[in-house]
Amino acid sequence: MNILFAASEIFPFSKTGGLADVAGAFSKVLASFGNNVTVITPAYKSVLDAHLPLKAEGVIEVPISNNVEAASLLLFEEDSVRYVFIRNDKYFNREYLYSTPSGDYEDNAERFIFFSRAILEAAKALNVNAEIIHTNDWQCGLTNTYLKTLYKDVPAFAKTKSVFTIHNIAYHGLFWHWDMHLTGLGWEEFIPEKLEFHGKINLLKAGIVYSDFITTVSETYAKEIQTPEYGYGLEGAIEARADVLKGIVNGADYNVWNPETDNLIPANYSVDSPDGKKICKEALQKRLGLEVRQKAPLMAMISRLTEQKGIDLLAAAAEDILSEGVQLVLLAFGESKYNTLFENLQKKYKKNLAVIIEFDEELAHIIEAGADIYLMPSKYEPCGLNQLYSMRYGTVPIVRNTGGLADTINDYAQHGVKSGTGFKFNEYSPDALLSSMRRATDMFLNDKESWRKLMVNGMKADWSWQRAAKEYIDIYRKVKKS
Repeated sequence: MNILFAASEIFPFSKTGGLADVAGAFSKVLASFGNNVTVITPAYKSVLDAHLPLKAEGVIEVPISNNVEAASLLLFEEDSVRYVFIRNDKYFNREYLYSTPSGDYEDNAERFIFFSRAILEAAKALNVNAEIIHTNDWQCGLTNTYLKTLYKDVPAFAKTKSVFTIHNIAYHGLFWHWDMHLTGLGWEEFIPEKLEFHGKINLLKAGIVYSDFITTVSETYAKEIQTPEYGYGLEGAIEARADVLKGIVNGADYNVWNPETDNLIPANYSVDSPDGKKICKEALQKRLGLEVRQKAPLMAMISRLTEQKGIDLLAAAAEDILSEGVQLVLLAFGESKYNTLFENLQKKYKKNLAVIIEFDEELAHIIEAGADIYLMPSKYEPCGLNQLYSMRYGTVPIVRNTGGLADTINDYAQHGVKSGTGFKFNEYSPDALLSSMRRATDMFLNDKESWRKLMVNGMKADWSWQRAAKEYIDIYRKVKKS
């Protein structure tokens, strides 16, 4: 099939979170199945600074309000994927993708309305002849809307169907109603059944309402977002489209996240040759100034410092577990109140707590390899990727039983050593998290045989993109026939 895949970030060219990892890995696997895959994404500063061998392929003109904005098309091919970077320096040549430490860019509505429409103009100009246009999250939510409205009679899209993936329904792309002029759409679209949401424009809702098929990133999350607790006000819109909604767990890119081949970690290791993990643990402890103790349980968390990620639970439980001799590594960035809290706690537990307030891709790999236990106490978690990476690295996850965490981790208490891969807890509370942490450390310290089996089960689990891509291809075929 001819597939156009559009996302506002894609690894390794741009990244703020899991969407970039998903987009980067998924598009390559789609191409490996013999599909013609074109990826469209903005030419951010990080792309321009990478000095890629980009080929200029003309200029498109994109209507925005009563004006026209020009954009250059820059092409790059790798692993049988054609990447198209939309270059408009006014919108995208900035230090950050969506926001600065002071807050969101004030012109985000204009930037991503432009991007949504530029996707279709680029597809037209390059003769992509897409049978499927697959877009992701609010930043390109209007693309599928345009397909059914302003572009419905354009010959280039006569046979094009659309798929829209919700990676996190909490992020709506919500803007004041006077930005409606930017879209070029009529006010008949600004009604509760379409783009209007409590008096504002909702770009995520646009993708939900107008796409031929909707996916989200785990089976449990697909059910959760149809409830008031997890739907963030869009549960009604989702429920109305439930017949074309499917949850598919994201994959892990084992070309990047694999302890056997990872060139960012101090020593490689595998299920059959596990000794390298001890080397990685010692190297991590030395690098971060922790006391070098192989027998001490070393827990880790790589995360945004927000309540969605359960950071408030960790803040409440951390001192209890640290006082018991457990070590903790936190690589994170986000809300300043948590930065301050954990940095102050580090002063008290210098030998057992390391806090790094930044994002460091290399250190993230070393942490996954060197830690014994990985923490994901999320309030909600659409899919999660780090629990998948952790299992492959023999780092046993502790997760809250929600979203993709519920779908990917087999709780030891329920499955035993035969197929258990980690520890789950249900109640969103510090006590529930602390109880699971103590269950895990007790096994680590006192039942080495069972611990080893949990590690092996996780390392052998297959959460590759090949599995997920087959499910998406089935959806594409179904949508083509509809």
